[in-house]
Amino acid sequence: MTTITRRGETVQINGDLPAIGSVAPDFKLTRKDLSDVSLADYAGMRKVLSIVPSLDTPTCAMSARQFNQRAAALENTVVLNISADLPFAMARFCEIEGIEAVEALSMMRDRRFATDYGILQVDGPMAGLTARAVLVLDTHDVVVYRDLVPEIRQEPDYDAALTALEAAS
Repeated sequence: MTTITRRGETVQINGDLPAIGSVAPDFKLTRKDLSDVSLADYAGMRKVLSIVPSLDTPTCAMSARQFNQRAAALENTVVLNISADLPFAMARFCEIEGIEAVEALSMMRDRRFATDYGILQVDGPMAGLTARAVLVLDTHDVVVYRDLVPEIRQEPDYDAALTALEAAS
């Protein structure tokens, strides 16, 4: 198992992020209107998967704000903010924060996303939620960048993710 930390304490996660060069696993996640979505719904687009435990934490909220600001003008790109939050809470957060360039998706109906992507926290106080990670997928869903943030309270490397995104076709 892979480990991260939360406030310096070791937390185990169930696996590893998909490898660079591999095709990302499909998923079933829920939009704020309660419709289900899969990876195929974003076919032909570059994708940033910003995976967070919950938007109701300061670091997760900052991640959503940062990707919203930095990704708003990018062509043929979708930023997906994925968490265990309920769609209602995600919609309220996005409305209050003015987040319009990031699509919030929930694992409400299907937690396989967390296990398939190797980011499910299996112990610690946040067991059952995801670790913090960023994946960048090209237009063919091939992983071109991955970042498992080592300390759950740390922000991801936005610049590295966006640099990888710019190079992706």
